[in-house]
Amino acid sequence: MGRRKDETGGAAVTQGRKHGRQSPSPPHGHRRAQGELEALILSALREAPAPVTAGWVQEHLGMEFAYTTVMTILTRLHTKGVVSRERDGRAFAWRATSDEAGLAALRMRRVLDSESDRGAVLARFVTGLSSDDELLLRGLLRETAEGSAEGPEE
Repeated sequence: MGRRKDETGGAAVTQGRKHGRQSPSPPHGHRRAQGELEALILSALREAPAPVTAGWVQEHLGMEFAYTTVMTILTRLHTKGVVSRERDGRAFAWRATSDEAGLAALRMRRVLDSESDRGAVLARFVTGLSSDDELLLRGLLRETAEGSAEGPEE
Protein backbone atom coordinates (compact mmCIF):
# COMPACT_ATOMS: atom_id res chain seq x y z
CA MET A 1 0.00 0.00 0.00
CA GLY A 2 1.49 3.36 -0.88
CA ARG A 3 0.83 7.06 -1.08
CA ARG A 4 0.94 8.98 -4.30
CA LYS A 5 -0.08 12.35 -5.67
CA ASP A 6 -3.12 12.36 -7.88
CA GLU A 7 -2.63 13.22 -11.54
CA THR A 8 -3.47 16.89 -10.98
CA GLY A 9 -0.84 17.31 -8.25
CA GLY A 10 -3.55 17.51 -5.59
CA ALA A 11 -3.82 15.81 -2.22
CA ALA A 12 -2.24 12.47 -1.63
CA VAL A 13 -4.48 9.43 -1.71
CA THR A 14 -3.96 6.06 -0.14
CA GLN A 15 -3.97 3.25 -2.66
CA GLY A 16 -5.67 0.12 -1.33
CA ARG A 17 -4.35 -3.31 -2.31
CA LYS A 18 -7.70 -4.81 -3.18
CA HIS A 19 -9.49 -3.63 -6.30
CA GLY A 20 -7.42 -0.43 -6.51
CA ARG A 21 -9.70 1.39 -4.05
CA GLN A 22 -8.59 4.83 -2.98
CA SER A 23 -9.51 6.85 0.06
CA PRO A 24 -8.60 10.42 0.87
CA SER A 25 -5.88 10.98 3.43
CA PRO A 26 -6.73 13.14 6.41
CA PRO A 27 -5.76 16.78 5.92
CA HIS A 28 -2.07 17.39 6.54
CA GLY A 29 -1.42 17.66 10.26
CA HIS A 30 -4.93 16.41 11.17
CA ARG A 31 -5.12 13.69 13.80
CA ARG A 32 -8.32 12.09 14.94
CA ALA A 33 -9.30 12.67 18.54
CA GLN A 34 -8.39 9.77 20.79
CA GLY A 35 -11.11 7.17 20.60
CA GLU A 36 -12.93 8.81 17.67
CA LEU A 37 -12.35 5.85 15.36
CA GLU A 38 -13.23 3.39 18.13
CA ALA A 39 -16.54 5.21 18.62
CA LEU A 40 -17.26 5.20 14.85
CA ILE A 41 -16.61 1.46 14.59
CA LEU A 42 -18.58 0.68 17.74
CA SER A 43 -21.49 2.72 16.38
CA ALA A 44 -21.34 0.80 13.09
CA LEU A 45 -21.43 -2.50 14.97
CA ARG A 46 -24.44 -1.36 17.00
CA GLU A 47 -26.27 -0.55 13.75
CA ALA A 48 -25.46 -3.95 12.25
CA PRO A 49 -28.37 -6.39 11.91
CA ALA A 50 -26.25 -9.29 13.18
CA PRO A 51 -22.56 -10.06 13.81
CA VAL A 52 -20.59 -8.65 10.85
CA THR A 53 -17.14 -8.93 9.32
CA ALA A 54 -14.46 -6.26 9.33
CA GLY A 55 -15.12 -5.84 5.60
CA TRP A 56 -18.75 -4.98 6.35
CA VAL A 57 -17.63 -2.39 8.92
CA GLN A 58 -15.15 -0.91 6.43
CA GLU A 59 -17.87 -0.61 3.75
CA HIS A 60 -20.37 0.78 6.29
CA LEU A 61 -17.88 3.54 7.13
CA GLY A 62 -17.73 4.48 3.45
CA MET A 63 -14.36 2.86 2.68
CA GLU A 64 -12.63 5.82 4.33
CA PHE A 65 -10.39 3.53 6.38
CA ALA A 66 -8.02 0.76 5.37
CA TYR A 67 -9.11 -2.79 6.17
CA THR A 68 -6.05 -3.23 8.41
CA THR A 69 -7.00 -0.11 10.39
CA VAL A 70 -10.52 -1.46 10.94
CA MET A 71 -9.10 -4.82 12.04
CA THR A 72 -6.67 -3.14 14.46
CA ILE A 73 -9.45 -1.11 16.08
CA LEU A 74 -11.78 -4.12 16.26
CA THR A 75 -9.03 -6.11 17.99
CA ARG A 76 -8.43 -3.27 20.48
CA LEU A 77 -12.14 -3.05 21.21
CA HIS A 78 -12.21 -6.82 21.74
CA THR A 79 -9.31 -6.56 24.19
CA LYS A 80 -11.24 -3.84 26.06
CA GLY A 81 -14.27 -6.12 26.25
CA VAL A 82 -16.68 -3.89 24.33
CA VAL A 83 -17.02 -6.17 21.29
CA SER A 84 -17.17 -9.92 20.91
CA ARG A 85 -16.12 -12.03 17.97
CA GLU A 86 -16.91 -15.47 16.64
CA ARG A 87 -15.42 -17.46 13.82
CA ASP A 88 -17.18 -17.06 10.49
CA GLY A 89 -15.22 -19.30 8.12
CA ARG A 90 -11.70 -17.89 7.91
CA ALA A 91 -12.75 -14.51 9.28
CA PHE A 92 -14.37 -13.23 12.46
CA ALA A 93 -17.86 -11.86 12.82
CA TRP A 94 -17.94 -8.98 15.29
CA ARG A 95 -20.74 -7.75 17.60
CA ALA A 96 -20.91 -4.77 19.96
CA THR A 97 -21.31 -5.79 23.61
CA SER A 98 -21.28 -2.20 24.89
CA ASP A 99 -22.19 1.25 23.64
CA GLU A 100 -20.30 4.52 23.30
CA ALA A 101 -21.15 5.48 26.90
CA GLY A 102 -19.66 2.20 28.13
CA LEU A 103 -16.51 2.81 26.11
CA ALA A 104 -16.19 6.35 27.51
CA ALA A 105 -16.71 5.03 31.06
CA LEU A 106 -13.97 2.44 30.48
CA ARG A 107 -11.59 5.21 29.37
CA MET A 108 -12.45 7.27 32.45
CA ARG A 109 -11.80 4.28 34.76
CA ARG A 110 -8.46 3.62 33.08
CA VAL A 111 -7.35 7.23 33.59
CA LEU A 112 -8.44 7.09 37.22
CA ASP A 113 -6.66 3.75 37.74
CA SER A 114 -3.44 5.18 36.30
CA GLU A 115 -3.24 7.94 38.92
CA SER A 116 -1.79 7.44 42.41
CA ASP A 117 -4.05 10.02 44.14
CA ARG A 118 -7.55 8.94 43.12
CA GLY A 119 -9.15 11.35 45.61
CA ALA A 120 -7.41 14.35 44.08
CA VAL A 121 -8.37 13.29 40.54
CA LEU A 122 -12.01 12.78 41.51
CA ALA A 123 -12.09 16.08 43.43
CA ARG A 124 -10.73 17.97 40.42
CA PHE A 125 -13.19 16.21 38.17
CA VAL A 126 -16.18 17.08 40.37
CA THR A 127 -15.16 20.72 40.82
CA GLY A 128 -14.94 21.08 37.05
CA LEU A 129 -18.52 19.90 36.45
CA SER A 130 -21.29 22.27 35.47
CA SER A 131 -24.09 22.63 38.02
CA ASP A 132 -26.38 20.51 35.82
CA ASP A 133 -23.78 17.73 35.55
CA GLU A 134 -23.15 17.91 39.29
CA LEU A 135 -26.87 17.43 39.98
CA LEU A 136 -26.96 14.54 37.54
CA LEU A 137 -23.95 12.91 39.20
CA ARG A 138 -25.47 13.37 42.68
CA GLY A 139 -28.69 11.74 41.49
CA LEU A 140 -26.83 8.81 39.96
CA LEU A 141 -24.79 8.29 43.13
CA ARG A 142 -27.97 8.40 45.22
CA GLU A 143 -29.65 5.82 42.95
CA THR A 144 -26.59 3.57 43.14
CA ALA A 145 -26.46 3.84 46.95
CA GLU A 146 -30.18 3.11 47.27
CA GLY A 147 -29.90 0.16 44.90
CA SER A 148 -27.03 -1.43 46.84
CA ALA A 149 -28.77 -0.79 50.20
CA GLU A 150 -31.78 -2.83 49.07
CA GLY A 151 -29.64 -5.92 48.58
CA PRO A 152 -30.00 -8.62 45.94
CA GLU A 153 -33.42 -9.37 44.54
CA GLU A 154 -34.97 -12.74 45.26
